[in-house]
Amino acid sequence: MDRVALRGLKARGHHGVFPKERDEGQTFIVDLVLGLDTRPAAAGDDLTKTVHYGIVAEEVVAVVEGEPVNLIETLAERIARTCLKHDGVQEVEVCVHKPDAPITVPFDDVTVTITRSRV
Repeated sequence: MDRVALRGLKARGHHGVFPKERDEGQTFIVDLVLGLDTRPAAAGDDLTKTVHYGIVAEEVVAVVEGEPVNLIETLAERIARTCLKHDGVQEVEVCVHKPDAPITVPFDDVTVTITRSRV
């Protein structure tokens, strides 16, 4: 399986369990790895035979900016479902970063990474 990766998609969302997170929102960063067969697209140099990563990026940002959820695990699941709606995508790895998570000790990042497939 070939892979198309999008890294560092940034969007402001209102996800979290605390009222401040819901009210003020924060930046979320999403990394995606889409698993698909790129050979048909490469053979014919045809965008319609692969995944249009620009559209995927817009859809993922819309999910992050959309309806709030408590957990980034839930957000990652929604993003994965969105990616798998594209015909050629057989598998997706989603990593959601929450660099401004409400943690009381110094830290660099919090992430949740999931892998989902059509099977």
